[in-house]
Amino acid sequence: MTAANTLKERFEFRNIRPEEAEEAVLIEQICFPPHEACSKEQMKERAEMIPELFLVAVDRETGKLAGFLNGLATDSNVLQDDFFRNAKLNNPEGENVMLLGLDVLPEYRGQGLAREIMSCYLKREKERGRRMVILTCLAGKVGMYERMGFHNRGIAQSVWGGEEWYEMEYPLEQ
Repeated sequence: MTAANTLKERFEFRNIRPEEAEEAVLIEQICFPPHEACSKEQMKERAEMIPELFLVAVDRETGKLAGFLNGLATDSNVLQDDFFRNAKLNNPEGENVMLLGLDVLPEYRGQGLAREIMSCYLKREKERGRRMVILTCLAGKVGMYERMGFHNRGIAQSVWGGEEWYEMEYPLEQ
């Protein structure tokens, strides 16, 4: 049995439910420092307005979220800080997806869950006809995203949280 099949047996991968927004906020606060984390209000707004651009991994044994990925659709080719603040900028017909956060609780790390969440998300968005998936990350995560197939565009325009970010892209049209 492959690692992906094992993960699919252990976790349910699906859209977020509005009532899970509070749980997502708590995970975000564990995974990101306060100056980088999405606020409670922003996370709730995203979960309510664009649940179809979340992908959560639910531990089948506990029923709890183990991790998630969330994004916003747009025709923009550059990740702008306003996307983190305002879910209303989502364009359901947008050709690109801006990833706003990949969160995996510490006790689930090192098992391939982040990679599986990303793989499922990229496959789903390709099937939806998206052209590109774009994210920003700190220097220490560039290699991780390159191993997932992303290409480094260099220093991003984003100054979210007062950090220097790298912008990464994953072309879905191949």
